[in-house]
Amino acid sequence: MFAPHINRSRLVETFTELVRINAPSFGEREIGAALARMLEGAGCSVRFQEYGQSFNLIALKKGERPNTPPLLLSAHMDTIEPTAGISFTVDSDAVRTTGPTVLGADDKSALAQIVEAVTALDERAIPHGDIEIVFTSAEERGLVGAKRLDFGRLASRHALVLDSSGGIGKLITAAPTQYTYEMRVTGRAAHAGIEPERGLNALRVAAEIIAAVPDGRIDAGTTANIGVVRGGTATNVVPHEAVIKGEFRSHSDARIETIRRDIFDTARRIAAQRGALVAITEQEEYRAFRIDERDAFFSFMHGVLASCGITPVAARTGGGSDANVFNRHGITALNISNGMQNVHSTEEFITIDDLFNGCLVVLTAIVSFGDHFKRA
Repeated sequence: MFAPHINRSRLVETFTELVRINAPSFGEREIGAALARMLEGAGCSVRFQEYGQSFNLIALKKGERPNTPPLLLSAHMDTIEPTAGISFTVDSDAVRTTGPTVLGADDKSALAQIVEAVTALDERAIPHGDIEIVFTSAEERGLVGAKRLDFGRLASRHALVLDSSGGIGKLITAAPTQYTYEMRVTGRAAHAGIEPERGLNALRVAAEIIAAVPDGRIDAGTTANIGVVRGGTATNVVPHEAVIKGEFRSHSDARIETIRRDIFDTARRIAAQRGALVAITEQEEYRAFRIDERDAFFSFMHGVLASCGITPVAARTGGGSDANVFNRHGITALNISNGMQNVHSTEEFITIDDLFNGCLVVLTAIVSFGDHFKRA
């Protein structure tokens, strides 16, 4: 129904313009300026919410349907690295990275889809309710921008977050809680050749801890991983310190507490047995959310996808997104797939059809929202 309103070639041009802009986490100034220009050209008011390390872009496109509540659209501006010096190809089927960098379709394809959707609204004068747009920064560094977002400035109680890979149609109904941690193991230094018996090898103690704590897939909804190990200064010195950095995630609050105690208690027990010290710091990165498939917003988006000729698929994810933060703040936020493939790799791509269909879903959701939800 709304497909003819989308300018396919302009959508691709917008996406490739954004791809050419290097936008690492905390380095979003250039892409933010480009997006502000695009959104203002589509009739949006735009402001930047500064928070020190970077900023969030917040925009509003006023609607003409006063009985329709506002709808929030969100994507993130930053990409993982490397993206400097990016090269890519565009053909009739897809946009692909061709060099030793990622493409940045995560999440620039979503940015382009949102920009084109609101541009189509503006030039076709399609009636709609208020649209709030949030483009966050440093999502790839632990949802930093979303965590610093001024939620007091937002009126929306429903949000579409475009930040899930795979073909169009996936609706993320659940995501886990994630904790990260650092364990600093302290032993005792000594000369490795002259008096090694006077030392206490912190790396060996750390190795015992690593071998003993839970790792990998713990159960269907719980994972744990150690990703960084650092220690030692030279081969002739018994290392006095080692650092272990890891994480654990679960969809279950009870399992999060169980795995947390298991990892930390195991580390303390082994360190004590070896006469070493271990200092543990932890950080909750985000909280789990779950949206029931009977929820009105889920049902609405299920219908939107079906009306676009796309098969809806409800899915759980093991990763986090800004949707975790939005849901934590009382906004029912669905993370939806927007077509990006092989993300976080040098084989990243998105098909032109998925880029188009993702935009079609957004535009259809905007226009249809007022038919299903009325302003309180």
